[in-house]
This record gives sequence, structure tokens and C-alpha cells, in this order.
Amino acid sequence: MESKNTLDTAQTSLIDTVLGALFPFVPLLIVVALVLSTLIALHYLLLAKQSHLTSEQKLPRQVGMLVLTIIGAVVIAMALPVSESTRNQVIALIGVLVSGVIAFSSTTMVGNLMAGIVLRVNRPFKVGDFIKVEGYSGRVSEMGLLDVEIQTESRELIAFANTLMVNSPVSVTRASGAIVSVDISLGYDIHHSIIEKHLLHAAENAQLLEPFVQVVGLGDFSVSYRISGLLTEVKSLLSARSRLHKAVLDALHNADIEIVSPSFMNQRPQPDGLKMIAKSPSHTKQEEASPEDVIFDKAEEAEQKEKSKETLMQTIADIDEKIAESDSENRDELKHQKATAEAQLATLVKTKSEEG
Repeated sequence: MESKNTLDTAQTSLIDTVLGALFPFVPLLIVVALVLSTLIALHYLLLAKQSHLTSEQKLPRQVGMLVLTIIGAVVIAMALPVSESTRNQVIALIGVLVSGVIAFSSTTMVGNLMAGIVLRVNRPFKVGDFIKVEGYSGRVSEMGLLDVEIQTESRELIAFANTLMVNSPVSVTRASGAIVSVDISLGYDIHHSIIEKHLLHAAENAQLLEPFVQVVGLGDFSVSYRISGLLTEVKSLLSARSRLHKAVLDALHNADIEIVSPSFMNQRPQPDGLKMIAKSPSHTKQEEASPEDVIFDKAEEAEQKEKSKETLMQTIADIDEKIAESDSENRDELKHQKATAEAQLATLVKTKSEEG
């Protein structure tokens, strides 16, 4: 009997010891469970459930989740069953780690992420815009969290880190219009007013608005002119430059003006008075295909998708307002319209993510 009582006492003592050892960790386990459940729920509500959101719209939510995760780590550290000095050291360690990541972010992935946030806040350009950076020019085909992709005039795709886009000068062609110009050198034997008249006529034939002519240089043997005009449809920038070059050739040749300087030398014997002017064909000019359709295909498709997403999102917002103001009879139809628009938006976002 005594041995049995001794065994029961030992078991009871062991249980009390285990419970006493685990009891200080109960608050910590409760805090960990609350923090994890809260973060998982917020991730589901803000990101996982919102599959129709674009990458630009998800970015603030992702940053918010990152900040909440850091706060959760601090809350868990405060619940550790240790002395106050040790707890402060753990919290200080978390701060040092976060500060270290930010300090070295200029050459890391975090740096590109931060630069991506700056680009989305300032919006110096958007998908579909013509830009020039680091000697490369083309249309923006994609703006990611870490880099910006442009499609060049040779149809190549070039990705630039977001930090480069923030720290380097970026030339952006305005959506309201761009200046298209051609430089040409002609001899001193023709008065500039005559040249100006024909160059202005060439710009008009090239479908440019508000054309103007500048004398940009007086050389030893020739005068340098520049004919410029406003192009409102910037998507056809390459075609407009080609049209202007052709129009200048036609205008000057039709006016019996040679596009050569007095230093021009031709070693082939030619009759006196022969001018080097190409004869215009008599047949009707055929409509030329636009090279931009081939060169900037991805950038054009990306721009159209961005516009479609903006339109669908605006439609969903309008339907939400109508649902709040409508009676119960019309709400079912409005909810059906909203579900259809959300499905289209989710499909559009999913297609873009798969292509990326």
C-alpha cells in the first residue's frame, strides 16, 4: 500500500512539474495562435480572395502584410517567457534585422521592390508609353514589382531593374503628342525661304500638325535645316518618321531641288545640267502596313489589357453604387452583372500572369 501511495505521489509530482514548466509558455502559445490566425485571415481576405486585382493594386496590400508580419513578430517577442532585458534584446534584434535589410536594399531585391513602389506612386510612365533610358528606346510592355520591361524598335524585350529606372533619367513621350523631325543639309545657292516653303508642304503631306522649320547650322559647304511637326497619334511614331522622310524627298525633288551640298562629287561622267533627282513613279501609291503592329505587339497588347482592366474595375464600382441605391427587385440582376464583370476581370488577370 505504501509503495502504491509513493508511486501516486511521484506521478502527481511529475505532472505538477510538467504543468509548472509549461504554464509560462501558455500566454506565448495563445499569442502565437492569435497572430498566425490573424495574418492568415488577412492574407486570405486581402490577397488570396481578391484574385481579380492587378499587380499594382496588390502591391499596397502586400506591403501592408509585410508590415503586419513584422508587428506580429514583435508582439510574439513581447510574449516570450523571459526576463525583460532578454525580451528587449530580442525586440532590438528584430529591429536590427529589419534595419539591415533596408540599409542594404540599394543592391538587393528589396531595393528593386522599394523602387517599384516609387514608380507606382509617382507614375512617370505607364504601360504602352514610349520611353528612352540608358540609350534604349521603346514602348513599356510590362511594369513588374522588380523590373520594367520595354519592347524596342527591333522587337526585342529588355528588362530594366526598378532601381535603374528611379536613379536614371527617363525620357517619356507624352500621350498628347510628340514632335517628329527630320534634319537635312542643302546648299547655299537656294534661299532659305524657298526651302522652308517646300519643307512645310512636306510636313503637311506627312499628316503632321503645326509644322515649323529651323535653321540649325551653317556649315562650310551647306545649310542644315530641321523640319518638325506635331504627331498626335504617338503609337504610329515610327511610321510618322518614315512618312516625313518620304514627304521631304518628294517635296524637294518635285520642286527640282537637289538634296546634295556643293561638295557633292560624282565620278561618273554626266551631261551638263543633269540633276540627281529620282523620278516619281506614275502609278498610284499603295497603302503601307504599319510597322508598329509587328514591332510593338507585346506592348500594344499589354496596354489594351490595362485599359480593359481599368474599364472592368470602373464597371464593378458603378454596379456597387447601383446596388447600394437600388431596391431588392433589381439587386439580383445587378449582382449577376457584377459577378460577370468580376469573372471577366479574373480571367484577364489570370491570362496576364500565365503569359508573364
